[in-house]
Amino acid sequence: MEFIELILINKLDGVILKYPHHDNVDGTVCITGHHLILSSRKEGVRELWLLHKNIDSIEKKETKVGGGIIQGGSLFLKCKDLRIFQLDICSTTELNLVAQTLENLSSIQDPILFYPFFYRHMHPIMENGYTLYSVEGEFTKVLATEEWRISRVNQHYTVCPAYPKGVVVPKVIDDETLAAAATFRQGGRFPVLSYRHNNGAVLLRAGQPLYGPKHRRCRPDEAILNTVVSAGMKGIIYDLRSSNAILQQQNKGGGSESAANYSQWKIYNRSMDEVDNQQQLLESFSKLIEACVDREISSDKWLSKLESSGWPEAVRNSLHTACIIAQHIHQKAEPVLIHGTRGEDATLLVCSLVQIILNPDCRTIRGLQALIERDWLQAGHPFGTRLRSGPYSASQARSAPTFPLFLDCVRQFLEQFPCSFEYRQCFLVTLFEHAYSSQFELYLRWLADQRTEEREEQYKIIRTREQHLRAQALQLRRELLDLANQYYAPSNK
Repeated sequence: MEFIELILINKLDGVILKYPHHDNVDGTVCITGHHLILSSRKEGVRELWLLHKNIDSIEKKETKVGGGIIQGGSLFLKCKDLRIFQLDICSTTELNLVAQTLENLSSIQDPILFYPFFYRHMHPIMENGYTLYSVEGEFTKVLATEEWRISRVNQHYTVCPAYPKGVVVPKVIDDETLAAAATFRQGGRFPVLSYRHNNGAVLLRAGQPLYGPKHRRCRPDEAILNTVVSAGMKGIIYDLRSSNAILQQQNKGGGSESAANYSQWKIYNRSMDEVDNQQQLLESFSKLIEACVDREISSDKWLSKLESSGWPEAVRNSLHTACIIAQHIHQKAEPVLIHGTRGEDATLLVCSLVQIILNPDCRTIRGLQALIERDWLQAGHPFGTRLRSGPYSASQARSAPTFPLFLDCVRQFLEQFPCSFEYRQCFLVTLFEHAYSSQFELYLRWLADQRTEEREEQYKIIRTREQHLRAQALQLRRELLDLANQYYAPSNK
């Protein structure tokens, strides 16, 4: 398929752009394979460059004149980054052509046609974006303890399609044991190391055990977990689901760990069903945005609408759960295993927040990037489906703003501890924007759903093109001034 087949009109004069809190712009619209561009001849007016992949919904409103005759109208472009643009077009024919063209281009699903394969950066590359974050580099201190090793059991993505090629596991556990344990965990997500605290306590993550109605047992899985528990103490398993959700999963072949088989572990339930339920979380996000764009509502009603959206409760629950787990690790030096059902939403969210709390490196710009790489991208969060559409889209199957929820939780920490973070809120906004659409395709949404060796080669191509963003964030210090917190006070706590 060629872009020329999708572009029904590529240029149109006399279009009026309306954007809240900005002056109207009368200019020319140009439509390319990846962008809608609106420019004006007036000096001092910035061009609008809007990626088609950023468009979440297109609404058309025709203008009726005398006698019921339709003469042009407006297009409302609702974006995944929450901006809303209005384009006023005089001709009905051209209105329809522009609308259909944008529908065509914003609906492209073939990753080879995505913008990162066409983008050419203009600055010198200062670091290799593909090799910048490696499992060896990220776990250098852990590997130096001689208690852990890097396993390549997933070298060909056959044991767990969602895991990377290399994962950190207890040194005494061989690859055969890992492969056997993978058959007992949802999606093959056997227990792997997420974080090791400076007191030696560790944070593990996995998928739910396939306990089922027949009460299956897996001694290799038990061996992995028991290895990290010191003599005379017990580890903590946090199942991030309600009792009802666990029971439903057990009837389907899933479930939770058996207390009898995991006698060295205490098992707790901490329900985060609203996060693992994609539809519920997306509805909360949509209601939040609906409240934020309502200009007519009073303050009292707005606060009520905000609370009833369910989003603040999701944030509170996420932060509270992470704080409880952080206390187990920091104060009691207890090893903790976290899992929900598939281990790709609430599990990754909580693991990341625990590290924000305990690991000062995650409160730096590079550290946050490494955390996202390690515990989101490499951990197999399905960005491709979760962020395929936003709160305005009519097609929202399996979409969910789990990653935006994580960023909002980090923002809450920023508000409470403004001197403890190297980055500011605008850095989180940048990550949010690039998660949905960007020239770098930072989160490789289409790839994260399922890894294969063939896709790994495409992965390398895009990761190479994303080098510019990472080099900018790590080495172009002058450009970092807008993202960095001038009041940041580095700490080892």
